[in-house]
Amino acid sequence: MKVLISDKMDQAGIDIFKNEEGIDVDVITGLSPQELKEIIGDYHALAIRSATKVTKDILDAATHLKVVGRAGIGLDNVDIPEATRHGVAVMNTPGGNTVTTAEHAISMMMALTRNIPRGTATLKKGLWEKKNLQGRELFNKTLGVIGFGNIGSIVARLAQGLKMQVVIFDPNISADHIEKAGFESVTLEELYQRSDYITIHVPKIEATTHLLDKQAFSMMKTGVMIINCARGGIIEEKDLYDAIVSKKVAGAALDVFEKEPPKDNPLLTLDEVIATPHLGASTKEAQTNVAVAVANQIIAYLKRDTIINAVNVPSVTGELLTKLKPYLFLAEKMGLMQSQLVKGPFKEIVIEYAGNFFDLNLKPVTLAALRGFLTPLVSYEVNSVNAGALAKTMGIKVTETTSQESENYLNLIRMTVVTETGTNLVAGTIFGKDDPRIIRINKFRLEVIPDGHLALIHNIDKPGSIGNIGTCLGKHDINIAKMMVGREDDGDRNIIFLQTDTPISAEIAEEISGLGLVNSMVTFEL
Repeated sequence: MKVLISDKMDQAGIDIFKNEEGIDVDVITGLSPQELKEIIGDYHALAIRSATKVTKDILDAATHLKVVGRAGIGLDNVDIPEATRHGVAVMNTPGGNTVTTAEHAISMMMALTRNIPRGTATLKKGLWEKKNLQGRELFNKTLGVIGFGNIGSIVARLAQGLKMQVVIFDPNISADHIEKAGFESVTLEELYQRSDYITIHVPKIEATTHLLDKQAFSMMKTGVMIINCARGGIIEEKDLYDAIVSKKVAGAALDVFEKEPPKDNPLLTLDEVIATPHLGASTKEAQTNVAVAVANQIIAYLKRDTIINAVNVPSVTGELLTKLKPYLFLAEKMGLMQSQLVKGPFKEIVIEYAGNFFDLNLKPVTLAALRGFLTPLVSYEVNSVNAGALAKTMGIKVTETTSQESENYLNLIRMTVVTETGTNLVAGTIFGKDDPRIIRINKFRLEVIPDGHLALIHNIDKPGSIGNIGTCLGKHDINIAKMMVGREDDGDRNIIFLQTDTPISAEIAEEISGLGLVNSMVTFEL
C-alpha cells in the first residue's frame, strides 16, 4: 500500500509509516493542484494538514485512493461529500490539540493581566514604563467559561489550580454534570454579571455568532477582560472595540478573528488588546500528537479495515454496513431532527430497538443517532467513534434498550431526548427493505420522509387551518412538495409536516405562527 504525505508533518508520524511492514510512504510537499492530480492515482492513502486541497478534480484522479487522513481537526480543505461518493474515507484527529489550546487561553489571560507584551515592546524601545504597566492578580478573581467541552473543561481546571473562582455556562450540558466536575453552573447573564475574566470555548454556529455583542458587554462588570481562542466571529469586533474605548472592557486577548489575517483591524490599534496569529493548536506536542494519530488511523484502515475517527463512514465492516445501511440513515436523521426540535441542557438520550432486527449489532446505529444529534452542537466533525465519548463528555447519559414489541411494525427505533425541562420522542421505521420513515413525534402519529426542507406546525384541528397555511406559503412563492398531517391522540390538536422545494425563512415562519389557528412552527433541515 502506498501513502503520500503532501503537507509538512511531524517526523514521528512519518516514522510510523516508514516502520510499518507493507506500507510505502512518500513525502512530497508543496505540490501544485495539477502536480498532485498527476501523481495521486498511484496512492492508496493521502495524509494532509491544511495546505493540500482535496477537491473533486483530485478525487476524480485518485483511482486507488481509499482514505484521506487529516493531521488535525479542520476539514475545510476536503470535499467530504465528493470523497464519500468516491468511496474514500475521510479521517481527522480530534483531541490531539485540546490541552495545547487550553494552555494558550490561560497564557493569553496571564499575559494580558500583567501587560507582558506591552512591557516587552516598550523595554525593547529603551523605555522604562513600570508605573504605567501595573497589572492585577488572578488569585480569587472570577473566570467565566463559556462552553464546557474538551477545551473549556481543561481551561476551567487550570484556572481552578490558579485559585480562581470558576463559573460555567453551557446550554447543552446539565448543571449536575458541571457541578459534579467541581464547578458552578450559571446562566449566561449571570456569567456576564459576575466574571472578572471571560473566556470563550464554543463552536461558531448560528447561535454563537456575535454572541458577545453590545448588549452582552453592557451586562458585564466594568473592567472585565475577554479571551477568545475559539473561533473568530463569536465576538462582534466593532462592539468590542467600542467597549474597550469606553473603558467598559479593560482588555482583550485574541487568537482568532472574523477575517484572518486581520488586515486593518481597528482592535489591533489598541494598547489594551494583545493578539496572536491563531496559535492555539500550534505546539510541538500537538503537532506530534496529530501526526502520530493520523498515521496509526490510516494504517489501521489500510491493513485491518478498522475505521477510526472517520467523518463520513460508520465504524463497521463492509458486510455489516450493507445490512445496517437503512437503519444508519434513519437513525442519523432522527438524531438531526431531535437536535433541531429540542433545547438543552441535555441529560439523557434513550435509543429503543423494538421488533425483529435479525440479531444485528446495533451499536453503529446508536452512534449514527448520536452523530446526527451532536453534529449541530459542536465545532468539529462528529463520527461513529467519538460520538459516544463526546456525549459522555457533555454529561449526556446514553441508554440502549431492546424489546420484541414493535406496535404494528416489523421493527421500530424510538429516540427519546431527556432535558432538564422535559422529554421529546421521535420514532421511525423502515418500510420494505430500505425506505425510512418518521412515524411518531411524541403523541402525534404521522408518516414523514426524513429529507429536505421541513417544517413542523402545531395547530388547532379545525376547518380552515391548513388552507390558511397553504395560502400564506403560496403568497411567498414557496411550493409544498409534500404535506403530512397527524392528529394528537385524544386531543383537539394536529401536527403538520411540510416538505418544501425551498427553505421557509424565519420571517415567513413568524408570519405563519401568527395565524389564528396556529400554535407554533419550527423549520429545520434534514
